[in-house]
Amino acid sequence: MIRIFVVAGALALVGSFSVPANAQETFHGYNCMDDCSGHEAGYDWAARNDITDERDCDGDGQSFNEGCQAYVEEQTDDATRNSQSDDEKDEDSDE
Repeated sequence: MIRIFVVAGALALVGSFSVPANAQETFHGYNCMDDCSGHEAGYDWAARNDITDERDCDGDGQSFNEGCQAYVEEQTDDATRNSQSDDEKDEDSDE
């Protein structure tokens, strides 16, 4: 009888560490429905084609378009960071 309680307790403990069945994957902040393959395809396409404007992300699927948009957003963020870094370097050299 004690074994049953020990096993039940161990199973309950292990179950509390598992990932919930309804956990949803994301791709650069966008929710994926099943997997993120559509988002990855859109991102890769945008990278290969050097897309810099979200208006060019007009594929047939929402996930593809979101992946493309994620690429554009990432490039914009990188450019902003690089510009700010360059500004800081210029300010340091003025001193």
